Formats: sequence, C-alpha cells, structure tokens
Amino acid sequence: MPFIPHTEQDIQAMLASIGAKNIDALFDEIPAVLRSGKLTAIGDGLNEMQVTRLMQERAAQDVQPLNFIGAGAYEHHIPAAVWEIATRGEYYTAYTPYQAEASQGTLQTLYEYQTMIASLTGMDASNASLYDGASALAEAILMAVRAHKTSRRVLLPATVSPLYRSVARSIVKLQNIELVEIPFDIATGTTDLNALQQHVGSDIAALVIPQPNFFGALEDVDTLADWAHAQGALAIALVNPLTLALLKAPGQWGSPSPQSSPASGRGSEREVGQAGILSQDKNSQNQFSIPGADIAIGDGQPLGAPLSSGGPYFGFMCCKQALVRQMPGRIIGRTVDLDGKPGFTLTLQAREQHIRRAKATSNICSNQGLMVTAATIHMALLGSDGLRRTAAVSHANTQALAVQASGVPGVKRLFSAPHFHEVVLHLPGSSAKVLQSMAGQGIAGGFDLKPHYPQLGNAILVCATETKTNEDLQRYVAALRHALH
Repeated sequence: MPFIPHTEQDIQAMLASIGAKNIDALFDEIPAVLRSGKLTAIGDGLNEMQVTRLMQERAAQDVQPLNFIGAGAYEHHIPAAVWEIATRGEYYTAYTPYQAEASQGTLQTLYEYQTMIASLTGMDASNASLYDGASALAEAILMAVRAHKTSRRVLLPATVSPLYRSVARSIVKLQNIELVEIPFDIATGTTDLNALQQHVGSDIAALVIPQPNFFGALEDVDTLADWAHAQGALAIALVNPLTLALLKAPGQWGSPSPQSSPASGRGSEREVGQAGILSQDKNSQNQFSIPGADIAIGDGQPLGAPLSSGGPYFGFMCCKQALVRQMPGRIIGRTVDLDGKPGFTLTLQAREQHIRRAKATSNICSNQGLMVTAATIHMALLGSDGLRRTAAVSHANTQALAVQASGVPGVKRLFSAPHFHEVVLHLPGSSAKVLQSMAGQGIAGGFDLKPHYPQLGNAILVCATETKTNEDLQRYVAALRHALH
C-alpha cells in the first residue's frame, strides 16, 4: 500500500468496537521476550529526493568484478530473450494455479518444465520446483525417510556443500533424523568409499551422492548408488543440471539389474510427455532393487537465473515413479476434458498442505514459478546441443585456469579426481588475504575453503564458465601472482 489510510480516530473506533484498549493488546499472546520493541536502528523518514539519492549510492556499491566464484552460484550467459519473455505480464505476475480453468498457460509452462527436467535427469517424474537447492536437499532427506519407513539415518558426504549441509540440518534436526557425515579422500577430493564400510548392514534410509561434488570433483556415482541399494537405502542424487548435458543422468546410475526393464529409472520424453505424472504402481518391484538414483535434486540457477546478488533461484526435484506420492511441491499433470481436448491441472494434491494439513508431505506449498519459466525458456532456446557446448567450454576453461594458476610459484591443484568447472587450489599464503587483494584488483578470485575445511589449509575453490576468455584467465593469474608477491 502506498500509505496507511486509517486516521487515529479510525483506529480508536475500531479498537473500541472489538473491546481492545490499544493495538498492543492485539498481540498479548506473544511473550514480551519475543517482541522486537521499538525499532531504534531505523532512522527518520526520508523524502523522495533523499530516498533516490540513498538508493543510487547503495546501487553504486554493487560492483561488477571479473568473477571466478562458483560454489553453487554460477555466472553463465543468459540469452536476452529469456528474461524479455519471462518478464512479460502474463508470466511475471502468475501465481500458484489453483484454478485450472483460469490457469492453463501457467500450468502448461510448468508441465513443459517438468518434462524437460525429468528428461534431463533421466527420472520418471518431476515436481514444479522448490525454493532452492539447499531446501531441496532437506526435502529429499525428509522424503527418503518417509519412503524408507524404518530408518531415520541418512549418510551425508562432506563433499556436499557446507551451506547445503547447514540448511539440511536446520530443517530436519527437530524431526529425529540423524545426518551422518561421510569423510572425503584427501587425495582425490571424492567421498571415501572405505569410510562407508562401517555402515554396511546398518539401517540407513538414504545416501546423498553429489555430482559433481562441492570441490568440482566427479564422484564414482555408479559404485555409490549400487552401495546404497545393497544396503536397502535410497540413493539421493544432488546434481548440477548443466553437467547432465555431458554426464550420465541420475536415472542411469548404478549397475543394470537383470530384473529391471530397459526403461526402469530412466524417464523418456515419451513417457513423461504423454503420461504426465504417473500414479504409483502397487505391483511394481521393490524400489530399492531398481538401478538409478531414487531421487534427483539440485539448484536450477545454472539454467537461466542470473547471480543477482544471491537470488532468487529455484530447486528442482525428480524421483522414480514408485516415490511420486511422497514428493513435495506442485506436480502438474496432462489430461483431456469431456470433449477430448488436452488440458493441464494440479495432480496428486492429497500430498499438499492446503489439502490435508496434518498429513501433508511438506510445508512447501508454492513454487518458484517465475524462475522455472525462465529456465524453461532458457533450455528451449539452447536445446541439448547448446547445453552440451556450454558445459564443454566451461570444463575447458576451468582446466586451462587450473594449469595456468599452477604455474604461479607455490600454487598447486589439490585433488586428482576428474572435475567439471570448479577446482581447488592450494596457496602458499593466507587464502583470505589473497582473495582480498584480488578483490582490490577487480577480481572475485574464488571461494575461501579454510573456514569450512580447515584440514585443507589455505585452499580456495575457483570456477571458470563459458563466459571467460583467454584474456580473463590471464588477468586472473596476474592478479593471483600480484596478491602472493
């Protein structure tokens, strides 16, 4: 609202009508210790000219350095058409489509998104997005525990983003769910397979498998998925969606099972596009014996979402058909009306908070529709070939950056495992001071790993996407050399 329309007389009249002495009496159920009191840190009101000046000064602080930070938020080229279309009024203001008859455009957009993500991940079904990758991880853990029924223990490798692990713990810690951290191999930077042996035969609900992991290293996903299924646990794939243009889809992870059909764990465009979201087959074989990840999640930011000072982004989630009723968030289905014409609608809504609050699968009751719209347009514009080229150039640029940076005296690459578009560099001096010096030279030099992984010493995580040129890489190396001088 542009202004508060009620005069003091209006307020007093309303209070008298309901029998309240003052406005504070309306909040008497809130303990005094939880009330903020007076907002003394907020200054006096400003006029329009002063507000304009203040915002211009703050906007000027948002500089545009040459960016080599990844760590979950990536600077990719976004075609101009993506946001030119996404910010049209019919997309920009669209909200959750409760009324299907009035929301066919929104529903179809979300359906097309689900089809693309299910195809990209090789899974049977997709929801219509979650808030971000970190909350998607937490929701996947909750989903796995519900589906497993007997165990509330989930194995969470240390190679998962420390920020994601923190969010997941915050969300699930009061639900009697134990997150067991699995260490990584200091030589390769990947999950220590030997550390899993102590959990053989124990009751485990799920194993989280990052690909690539937080260090940019590629995990042995087939072995990890097979190990999880051998323990009767679900395999949760935490993936960067762009990498799936080149790497094996989560729906194909693990060794093929002779009992499974060729389509098991691998949703094709035909299956998803014609059937929409399929209902659970009660006669299907045990979900733990089917190859492929059981749940696939991640952050969709690489698919058309700008860095934008940290958001908004969106989380994606896919799963096998047998688990679809446990999947939180919106699911859009394709059907036909009484005249046989195709249409779209929200489906399997009994999982949702607004249908049955006490038994809902999640408190997630909305979706990042605008970001999903942008991602759908982005994927449609690039196509499979464009996504592959973007991924390939990003990998090549990071490889070149690692080689050139390793030529600086004292700088070395830490891990030996293959990587995607991030690598870890160890520095001979303070990582915090080096990054501060590089920032002074107009370069965002990387993510400081020391606060999260002190055992690595002065290590930084660096990233180079397809947006970087040879000249950019040379600027980085020169700034690094100067910072260490």
